Amino acid sequence: MPLSAGDPKSIGDYRLLDRLGSGGMGVVYLAHSASGRQVAVKVVHAQFAEDEEFRTRFRQEVAAARRVSGAFTAPVVDADPDAERPWMATLYVPGSTLSERLTEHGPLNAAELRQLALGLAEALHDIHRVGVVHRDLKPANVLMAEDGPRVIDFGISRAADNQVLTVTGRVMGTPPFMSPEQLSRPREVTGASDVFSLGTLLVYAATGKGPFDGESPYLTAYQVVHEPPTLDEVAPPLHGIVERCLAKSPDDRPGIGELLRMLDELPSKGDVRTVGGGSAKKNGSADGDGKKKGKGKGEGKAGADQGTWPTWSGVRRRRPVLAAIVAAGALALGGGAFALYTPGDDGGDGVRTSGHPADAPREIPLPQGWRPWQLPLPEAANSGRAAGELADFGSEVGASCVRQETKLYCGGTGFPTTRVDALTGLVDWTTDALANSSLSGTGSEPIGMRGGLVFVHDSPSDTTLRLLALDAESGDKKWAREVSSSTDSALFDSLILSSASDDRSLIARDAATGETRWAYQVPQGRQCGAIVYGNAPYGLCWDDNEEEVLWSTLVRLDKRDGSATELARLKDTQDGLGVDGDDLLILPLVSNADGDRYPYLLRLDTRTGKQRRVPLPDAAQGTGALVDGRLFFVQESGRVTAVDADSGKQLWSRQTTVERLGRPMVSAAEDTVYLCSGSGRLLALHLRTGEELWQSAPRSEYSGSGISPVLPQLLRVGGAIVAVSSDGTLFSVDPRHPEAKPADSAKATKSAAPTASTTARP
Repeated sequence: MPLSAGDPKSIGDYRLLDRLGSGGMGVVYLAHSASGRQVAVKVVHAQFAEDEEFRTRFRQEVAAARRVSGAFTAPVVDADPDAERPWMATLYVPGSTLSERLTEHGPLNAAELRQLALGLAEALHDIHRVGVVHRDLKPANVLMAEDGPRVIDFGISRAADNQVLTVTGRVMGTPPFMSPEQLSRPREVTGASDVFSLGTLLVYAATGKGPFDGESPYLTAYQVVHEPPTLDEVAPPLHGIVERCLAKSPDDRPGIGELLRMLDELPSKGDVRTVGGGSAKKNGSADGDGKKKGKGKGEGKAGADQGTWPTWSGVRRRRPVLAAIVAAGALALGGGAFALYTPGDDGGDGVRTSGHPADAPREIPLPQGWRPWQLPLPEAANSGRAAGELADFGSEVGASCVRQETKLYCGGTGFPTTRVDALTGLVDWTTDALANSSLSGTGSEPIGMRGGLVFVHDSPSDTTLRLLALDAESGDKKWAREVSSSTDSALFDSLILSSASDDRSLIARDAATGETRWAYQVPQGRQCGAIVYGNAPYGLCWDDNEEEVLWSTLVRLDKRDGSATELARLKDTQDGLGVDGDDLLILPLVSNADGDRYPYLLRLDTRTGKQRRVPLPDAAQGTGALVDGRLFFVQESGRVTAVDADSGKQLWSRQTTVERLGRPMVSAAEDTVYLCSGSGRLLALHLRTGEELWQSAPRSEYSGSGISPVLPQLLRVGGAIVAVSSDGTLFSVDPRHPEAKPADSAKATKSAAPTASTTARP
């Protein structure tokens, strides 16, 4: 459609050409950049631009879309969520929507349906592996491009690692394509919800009818939650596949990996309907929102977004393919409210004990001058900023800390690096690295310490990531370099390894000066993340192709000059857990969203590349962690399992009453394993038996969202435990008296050392 008189001529650096469509939340334009690249620009309606809650949601939509990339999704190329009218530009994909395709030509044939099914499943694989749940997979959000489908519109998606932003009385989604839990328990939505939506969409594509079509949205919603799907016209083998996808319980649906294997068996010829084939709906889409997206060869119609979604613009950069799946898959076992106690079962002090074993562990003395304390990190770090400068990231801020002696260096989403005295909880200094920056995606992430410097990932905007070296005593910036926003940095010897901002090389820099010592050029067709195992640098590379199999290559880099030795070629594996002796421990890629267990542990000899598979027990599910040579698996339900890393033998498995636990911390001297939940509840288990020794009361009302790139963290300062919860509450306890009341460090910070005069800017 041509531009109207009220349309702008340009948005950002893009000149507008046509209107692709308009919806309830905004307008989508066809535009081109100065170089001629065509993009689809979504611009928010003016009335919503004045709503701060909506702006927050739009920032979250942009952040979610940026996290997703793949052959069957439309990537974000630019955005300005803080403009007078917020906007986002995605790569323009020529093609009609699936709803338009069925309106014009009727249901799909076998070859078209197979291509659609495999493309959508792969798109969901790309979406889920970075911790995002789409939540609005419907015909109007699928573009039928010549080379395969594209999933678009993350308008009501949510990062699975985030708390839902609720709006009273509003249901977000399109009932014919929503899952039962999305309608009845929206806070419990995981990637399994998208599998349900994919099942409904495939039935619609094959027959022109939805499996739960009713006379009204209310009746449709009831049938989705309570009634079996109508699959009479769906022929085998598709019938059996969609029947599993449409299971009422998320646990009964196939994971994406299994679903891809099943869909690969679909024939390219033959009947997909058992009777008549059904007819397409007159409106072209069962969602009834009247929107059009994409542009067909003679149509040129598209649509804007509907609904909103919450996410957290995380600053915890992970290797996007090999590591994000750990957070996105391993912790997606459920959610919702849960009760840990009944009244009176903790003796009234918030701590439940079960008695210590007979062989009493050795006590570790507390450091001199220590006291129990508690500090809200985001508030303390931003204490010098005006309220209007602060961004609303919800409850989950992805805070993390590194320690040097009795000092903590902490950062997270929406606040800069802050030094905290681990003895008292007082703030020593806070950098002003985020000053005068757009806070839509800002934050900081401490990486480690070397030679009196603390190294930090600093995100002054949601498109830029810098590696900073700060003076540990003052917080002053010593040097800064722009690095890749998709991979980590890692320290070894006196160097720090990171990926260049264009992702075409891995650069080893002198930690003291930031000067380049050597660089490893990433081969064509690969992406590589910087990683260090056992103080030795590696490149963890994955193939940049469209194959369903995820191939990765581990490259060992010479410390002196960066010369590379290809160590191993791996198929469908995660990032390494760490080294045990000379072996790197690696888990296969599985979908723990469905409770899948890890069938084996791969031990890779870092000297020779020799591989050995170690069978794992049935309880090897959830998040795997190698801690002090011990292998643990932590499920979101609270089950903790210890496994011998050499033999794979299960040592013990304990179902605890504390959900959403982070990485274990082992104290061999105390014969204890410590864990922390998203709400800051501490749990102590016997190292050799798994018996629960005690658990503390929570430190936060917020328990975490279930899937987060940054898990609750534990550190040790002498005999004291320091922990940080999902909402950024930092606290320290004596494990012998975890119920002791903390000092009010929040008030004390007002009289502590002021913000450092740090100028951590380019």
